[in-house]
Amino acid sequence: MQFLQLIRIVAVAIIAMVGSAGVATAHSYYGSPANMMFPLARGYSGNWPVTISHSQFDNGTDCLTLNGSGNGGSASLVTGRTKYPYGSFLVLNGILVVNITEPLYGQNGSLFFIAPASRGHIGTGVFEDDRGGSSFDAGDLTFGAKNGC
Repeated sequence: MQFLQLIRIVAVAIIAMVGSAGVATAHSYYGSPANMMFPLARGYSGNWPVTISHSQFDNGTDCLTLNGSGNGGSASLVTGRTKYPYGSFLVLNGILVVNITEPLYGQNGSLFFIAPASRGHIGTGVFEDDRGGSSFDAGDLTFGAKNGC
């Protein structure tokens, strides 16, 4: 549980740093101030099979779609017959952070996919289902081959 909280804190810190870097006034490097701190992520757009294991409720293989250039973009998830069309992703300092909005009863939850990413390849990582600001479920995460679903 402490590891998942640490990952959540790191993800929030990264998002905060990107937001503040976008506002900064500095000479541009590769087109934007954010890219001065974070190199461009290339080659992550596409469909990625994601397998969740060692989870209490979410074990199985789903299809995660990433669409963007630079160091982020939009994301969506298809799990069984359910599609979650609203999400985003960032690749910063070799870490992929994907946040998918999960509509719930009276509130939204978030599905997090966090893994190391380098040169268009995504490693094994961590999955978390966050509901009401608390971890509801978590598990190990494995990415399949790009455009494999």
